[in-house]
Amino acid sequence: MKEFDLKSDMPTTFVAVMRLKNYIKLSRSTEKVIKVIHGYGSSGVGGKIRVAVRETLDEMLSMRQIKAFIPGEAISTPMGFDDVIRLYRPLIGRDPDFRKGNDGITYIVL
Repeated sequence: MKEFDLKSDMPTTFVAVMRLKNYIKLSRSTEKVIKVIHGYGSSGVGGKIRVAVRETLDEMLSMRQIKAFIPGEAISTPMGFDDVIRLYRPLIGRDPDFRKGNDGITYIVL
């Protein structure tokens, strides 16, 4: 599983979303799952990039551009992703962040 760090250079939300879309497009033929590190936000209520990433993935899912996505915190908190987690657990279960319930990551199934 490839890891894509969106937060390290602190891009604007627009730039982060454009990078994410491009990375997904480039990775589609070689990867099954991408782990996106978007951070949670220092305010404690969720960062703008995290929110924009999840909204973008919702749109991409509805347009069938991705198969699924799993918020990191959905692993430990009921959020309605149980069936998706069960289905794709073989692909993400070995990741060190899998059982941590990390709000700052999202798994994307291509």
